[in-house]
Parts: sequence; C-alpha cells; structure tokens
Amino acid sequence: MYERSSVTELAESLRSELNRYPIGGKLPSSRALVERFRVSPVTVSRALAQLAAEGLVTTRPGAGVFRSPPRTSAHASGDTSWQEVALSVEGAGEVVPRSVDASGVLATLAAPPAGVIELNSGYLHSALQPERAMAAALARAGRRPGAWGRPPVEGLPELRDWFAREIGGAVGAADVLVTAGGQSALTTALRALVPPGATILVESPTYPGLLAIARASGCRPVPVPVDADGVRPELLAAAFEATGARVFVCQPLFQNPTGAVLASERRSEVLRIARAAGAFVVEDDYARALAHEDASPLPATLAAEDADGVVVHVRSLTKATSPSLRVGALAARGPVLDRLRAIQVVDSFFVPRPLQEAALELVGAPAWPRHLRTVAAELRHRRDVLAGALRRELPGVEIPHLPTGGYQLWVRPGGGEDDAAFAAAALRAGVAVAPGRPYFCAEPPGPYVRMSFAGVSGAGELTEAVRRLRAGLGSGVRGGAGNLLGPDA
Repeated sequence: MYERSSVTELAESLRSELNRYPIGGKLPSSRALVERFRVSPVTVSRALAQLAAEGLVTTRPGAGVFRSPPRTSAHASGDTSWQEVALSVEGAGEVVPRSVDASGVLATLAAPPAGVIELNSGYLHSALQPERAMAAALARAGRRPGAWGRPPVEGLPELRDWFAREIGGAVGAADVLVTAGGQSALTTALRALVPPGATILVESPTYPGLLAIARASGCRPVPVPVDADGVRPELLAAAFEATGARVFVCQPLFQNPTGAVLASERRSEVLRIARAAGAFVVEDDYARALAHEDASPLPATLAAEDADGVVVHVRSLTKATSPSLRVGALAARGPVLDRLRAIQVVDSFFVPRPLQEAALELVGAPAWPRHLRTVAAELRHRRDVLAGALRRELPGVEIPHLPTGGYQLWVRPGGGEDDAAFAAAALRAGVAVAPGRPYFCAEPPGPYVRMSFAGVSGAGELTEAVRRLRAGLGSGVRGGAGNLLGPDA
C-alpha cells in the first residue's frame, strides 16, 4: 500500500517543476520518475493522478503525461449581499429554521492545528482502524457480480440479515433498512417520527449531533437527566406527561458522553413508560462494538426486548472501523418502517452498493473478530492511561464515572471553572478537548469537558497530552482564567 506522505511529497516536487515544460510538453515517463525519485510505480501513478485532478497535467493513455494549459483567470465575484435578506426572511407560521447550528458536530470533525493532540475526536485513530482488512474487503467487493449495479432501496438482503442478527430478538432482515451511517439513520428517524414544532425527549447530557438534527428539523429537545445507571425513569415519565412528547432518544449502552449503561431494572421501565405514553424509543446503539476488554457481558438491545414495536433501533459500523465506512442500519417493526423507508428513499435513494458489499466482506472475514478484540484491549488500556494520568497530574479534575465501553471520559474541571475557558486554555497548551456545553439542550448542571482517547496514535500521546495540560492549565492565569486545575494543583 502506498504511503500518503510519499504521494504528497512527489506531487509537490512535480508541481514545482512544471514551469520547466512548455504548454503541451511531455513530462518524463513513469519509469523515469520511479528511478529518479526512488519511489514505487503506484506512488508515481497516484501523484500524477493528483496533478491531473488539479488540472495541471493531462494523461493520454499510451502517449504519456503532458502539461495542461493554464486556467483562465477567475471572473470577478458579484454582489451576494442580497442573500442575507433571502435567507433570513421567514414565512408566516414557519417552524423549521433554515439556519443550522453545526458547531457541536464540527467540534469533533474539524482537524486541529498541526502539533495539537486530538482529545476531541469521535473516531478511531488510523492506528486502530482495520485498514488492511477494509482495503482487502473493498477489493473483493469490487469483484463481486453486480457490485456496481443498483441495490435494493432497503439494502442488500445479506447485510440486512447480518444487522438483524446483531440486533437480536425477533428483529428480522425484513425489519432492517441499511443507512449511510448512524447520523443519517438518526436524521431519518426523527423526520419520520416527529412533526416540525413538536417536542422530543433526549438524555441530558447527550450527543450534540442529535441536538443539531432535532433543531434543524424544527423539533424542541427537552432534557431528561441521566446518572451512573442511565436515564432516570421517574423523570422520563414526568417529562412525557408534562410535554406530551411521542419520542425519546437514548443511548442505553455506553452513553455519549457519560459512558453510563442503562441498569437492568430500568430497561423494562423505560419501555413500559414509553408504551404507556404512546411514544417511540429511538435506541442509538452506537458503541456496542466499542466495549472494553474488562466490560461485563453486554445486555441485549432494547429492540430485542421490545414486543410492541416501541423501539426504533439505530446501529452503525462507522465507529468501530473508519469515518469513511458510512454504513449503518435502522430497525423497526410495524407501519413506522414504511415511513422510515419512504423518507430515506426521498433523501438519498440508497446506500451505494460497493460500500454495502465491502461492509459484508469485512464483517464476514476472519479479521473482523480479531479487530474487535484488538480494539477492546486497546481502548481499555488507553482509558486507564488517560484516567490515571489525569488523577496523578491534575488532582483537581474529577472523573465521575469510569466507563467500560466507548471512547471518552466525561470530566469536571477543577475549581468549578467554565468548560469553555478550560477548553480554550487546553488548546493554548496544545491539546484539543470538547467543552461540555453543547452536550446539554438546557442549562447544564455544572461545567464538564469530554476527552476522547480513541483519536490519538497511542498511550504515549495521552500521557503527553496530560503533561501539556498540567503545564498549561496549572498556570491558567496566563490565559486570564485563573488556576483551572483546582485548589490542590
């Protein structure tokens, strides 16, 4: 497999030399470039393809690679100020906002500046991704008969059957829709279940991406607090009664961001309360494949325990593989499934078949269970390293709950300091963390930050991150925020 850095470096070298050749002039052959730069033919091919994509060279099969004519100068940009009015004027009775606040989502998607240690990522570092297994699966998928044809809109039957077995209970392949990842599945579910302007119940705190979906759909999220055992049933029942909501969205397993697991005695209560309210429970089972090595046997999904079609289940392969393997599933029983299918078809037609075929190849390969075992061991190790370093070096910082699954710690800054001030001071120290405020749809009960241990290269980077935090936050007065480590620092 070619090295991305080698491709980038070669492309830059060739780009800097283009002025040596006249317009239409022929560049050296691939063989000559291989010998001159001492790289592989694949690296040369990739670098030339990159230049071709930039419009700098033209490839002519059998003839070679030639310098392209320069691009014509760009036209002067017009006056777009009229859009400010067009985008802000709302029609009478409009309940769906046309502006979307994606800041909470972008905080975990945007790459930090060079040299900053990424403790705000929501994905596995490339060192933990099954890159070879995925590459092999994609290669095999491309050779499958019909791999580039149009798939069934519900998804490939074999992949739907695999998801159904993973979900368990009475869920069958006919109850499953293949989606473009978990975010897409949640968006489809809320659009199907909640009319604009209506209330939905959400855990507090919860995943900012869910809050962004709700608000972009014109829904009003109402918080239901969670504790170390998950959502509190008595508060859930009170929230249903007070709001008349017909949907509750939850993460019963390794809740994001707290890491809580819904206690066994609360599981049936949640289903009973929702059924009595005539409401759906959207179960976001995002972290089942991210259980740590020391986790207790995992409880069944809520969908597996649901006999009445209360649960709409969301599952994704993305978190345990790669941000780019956007393959997930929605599972539901009853008339709601037709509505989910209709909305997904209108939005995106279907998930590309090559991606579905690659997912099938991956989960059916011997490398898949080995990958899950590796991730389970590594996440446990990283969790312990980060938690241990925080307790040792930043004694004023509190870790209310040590999770046995997922990829993050939910941390309280010392001294009752503001989460945004903590995150800003951390970034100045060279560490990116996620402030806790976007995880609450109402006033937060206190300051929190989320620290991910999945998006770094290894345990050494976690230790270095805490060292930087100690050095930068212990003298937080430099940023005007006081001592952010608490009185014991």
